[in-house]
Amino acid sequence: MPAGREARPVASGPVLAADGTPLKASLARSLRRQKARALLLIAPLLLFILATFVLPIGDMLFRSVENRIVGDTLPRTVAALREDTAPVPGEPAFVALYEDLVVAEEYKRHTQLGTRLNYEWGGASSLFRGTGRAVARFGTDVYTDQFQDADPAFEDGAQWAAWMADEAVRAALPETADAYDAWAQFTTEVGNDDPAEEEPGDMVYAALHRDLSAGAQPPGLPAVDVTGFETVSIKELLIEEDDAWGEPEIWNVLRLYAPAYTPGYYLNAVDLQKDLDGVSVRPENDRIYVTLFVRTMIMSLVITGTCILLGYPIAYLLASLPMRTANLLMILVLLPFWTSLLVRTSAWKVLLQQQGVINDILVWAGVVSDANRLVMINNQTGTIIAMTHILLPFMILPLYSVMKGIPPSFVRAAKSLGANDWTAFWRVYFPQSVPGIGAGSILVFILSIGYYITPELVGGTKGVFISNRIAYHISTSLNWGLAAALGTILLAVVLLLYWVYDRLVGIDNVKLGG
Repeated sequence: MPAGREARPVASGPVLAADGTPLKASLARSLRRQKARALLLIAPLLLFILATFVLPIGDMLFRSVENRIVGDTLPRTVAALREDTAPVPGEPAFVALYEDLVVAEEYKRHTQLGTRLNYEWGGASSLFRGTGRAVARFGTDVYTDQFQDADPAFEDGAQWAAWMADEAVRAALPETADAYDAWAQFTTEVGNDDPAEEEPGDMVYAALHRDLSAGAQPPGLPAVDVTGFETVSIKELLIEEDDAWGEPEIWNVLRLYAPAYTPGYYLNAVDLQKDLDGVSVRPENDRIYVTLFVRTMIMSLVITGTCILLGYPIAYLLASLPMRTANLLMILVLLPFWTSLLVRTSAWKVLLQQQGVINDILVWAGVVSDANRLVMINNQTGTIIAMTHILLPFMILPLYSVMKGIPPSFVRAAKSLGANDWTAFWRVYFPQSVPGIGAGSILVFILSIGYYITPELVGGTKGVFISNRIAYHISTSLNWGLAAALGTILLAVVLLLYWVYDRLVGIDNVKLGG
């Protein structure tokens, strides 16, 4: 240091911005503002994706395991079956079932429950529908008549409302209070009537008889000796109405599907079933879904491969021709998009049928005899041909886009170095077009596994996909839980194949343009 010059002290505090705040804090605040502005710009897109993609998939996942209908429709029965584990339960479980069916019939829920259980046990739908109609004329009115004959107070709806408002009475008559509450609720909600102005239903009197028979002594009620009452067995009445209630099968189904969530839909989707002993394989004539999954994967791969074989030469030709000619031919590639999918598929039905145009030409040319016309419709052949035609543009367009970005000078340079046409193409041109093959393959494969209109029209029984079964369960059988399980498995398979493709080829090698 030169003589006479003193050293300046080095600042030890934080570096400050122009406004006097620490520079680090100022930069962090600026970065937060930039992120907030960016989030506001993409917020509409995020909301759109959330509403149209994330929420529907979440709903599908929930429906594939949700099973509340049994517990919600038959809550008393489910509770009784927890206590009674006999193959065919005793009288209390049948009483609980009777009360649940009375309530369910008023709300018309018993038919929905029957439809749900019919997926697991054939005959459940007709069983619940028939029994639901019958509970309104069951013989429990014998209790109503005897109580009303014993004391006129039992006919007065207002008196009943007063009794059921008394906590001491409710505590002494728990079954009666439960039955009255259920009756009062559907009387109000379904009938739009005031329970205090209506005579209680038969199930309330039946419950009162059970409480009094058990020794209950409610304060404020007329003293009635029920020991001499005529009685009926709810169990016998139900079995008399339908013998199936005396068999263990329906009770096993109720026990198995009583929980709010079940793996039953997923088991069914892979040809398995849930029983009291665990999981077992479904009967051979019921195993269809694994076959459909395998068929969907294989045929989608075949369609993808066929599109590559047909689309690659076309894309190569379009990329090699002058721009004016290529644009003219590109119109022919895009022309199918201007025609309805249904019309195109129907046209293939005309072309491929045994008395169709293609067979007529083959017979005329002597390739096949008139007695041996080719069967190309209502099978896998028809599905592959029709779907290849429909999905071919989705292979050509990515290939063409990538090929247009390959400089022609690369091939000329290879030829100038001594390579022949095939070597120049295979060693120089083809590797650069692989990203287009990858993009086209992903597009075609993903679209093909989800198609259901074309396989439905031209596939018959041997050429349909798993998507056809999903559509059937959504629109016809209304088994949305199974449809959701099938859709979830299909989504998982697609994601797995996507992961495998990324590991083997690399998703970075997929391009939609040069």
